[in-house]
Amino acid sequence: MKKFLLAILAVLPMLASAAGPALDLEKANNDLSDKESLKRGFKSYLNYCLGCHQLQYQRYNRTFADLGIDEKEGKENWMPTGEKVGDHITNTMPAKDAAKWFGSTPPDLTLEARFRKTPDYIYTYLKSFYVDPERPFGVNNKVFKDVGMPHVLQGLQGVQTIDEHGNLQPATGGSMTAEEYDEFVRDLTNFLEYTSEPNKLERKALGYWVIGFLVILFILSYFLKKEYWRDVH
Repeated sequence: MKKFLLAILAVLPMLASAAGPALDLEKANNDLSDKESLKRGFKSYLNYCLGCHQLQYQRYNRTFADLGIDEKEGKENWMPTGEKVGDHITNTMPAKDAAKWFGSTPPDLTLEARFRKTPDYIYTYLKSFYVDPERPFGVNNKVFKDVGMPHVLQGLQGVQTIDEHGNLQPATGGSMTAEEYDEFVRDLTNFLEYTSEPNKLERKALGYWVIGFLVILFILSYFLKKEYWRDVH
């Protein structure tokens, strides 16, 4: 038993090393109750992400209902031609061709916020592209080293470089200010957190009711126990 424990202790540092250093993530400060932010994020996803990244577990009509978008308006302004409101949010990119172009098939984003444990990962990732001439698309990412995708938001953010100490320098040449781009990315992150668990707010609200019920049940059980044991000495 002692040898087994020593072996485990010896392996733990190697596992920690293999996992790499902890990422210094920026706080997204999302608000899933902000439907206007979710709508802006949904629109940004459709314009900049859907061409490569699907939401194959999320339906258009569920999204419209949750975000307060009228179904008729949704059909006219929020859906590609030919799609049905009951369809999942998918694209027509051939998976095999995508794997050739990018090195691997672009991942589905429906559960990305949950997969990354925190939406802060997505928020920081979208802000961390920098120029790297050695990469196929001319960019790299501080959060995801040797990333295989182009910086599709570069026209908005501008071009970032990295100094000899590994620090990102302020972006230049973008159509947005740094503050506007932060807000843009926050809305997009907010939407992707929503798709990862559409009923999150309802689940939390239900949790408070359950806790309240258990507190009341505990109080009643306590006094009932005192009543039963009152004459027991």
